[in-house]
Amino acid sequence: MKNTISRTLLLLLVLLFMTAPAWADTNADKLPVVPVPGKVTMVELGADSCIPCKMMKPIIAEVEAAYKGRAAILFVDVWKHPEVGHTFQISAIPTQIFFDHTGKEIYRHRGFYPKKNIVRILDPLLEKQGTR
Repeated sequence: MKNTISRTLLLLLVLLFMTAPAWADTNADKLPVVPVPGKVTMVELGADSCIPCKMMKPIIAEVEAAYKGRAAILFVDVWKHPEVGHTFQISAIPTQIFFDHTGKEIYRHRGFYPKKNIVRILDPLLEKQGTR
């Protein structure tokens, strides 16, 4: 009985460390914490060499500039960091995920996403937070 409990605890510890988001620490590979605590966050999960992701790059840069200081706009290359894609259970890239300021996922989109659509998601989240 004691041996079974020890094995079970060991297995649970191994599973806990395997599923913990190691990328959440921002020091090693400059991966951001997602979502950013206390901020409305949009993260695009894609890849630097993916064609639709390349098409999104200038849009993400524009949105990042427009919402600087009010919302966190992030990009993570899931080909370089597959554990992030696994953590967020993405099935296609690019995928944009929006979080409110409490860290709750509010909306998710797969594929190319125009700036006007991103703004339609971000503005109400910022209004709700009181930082629009």
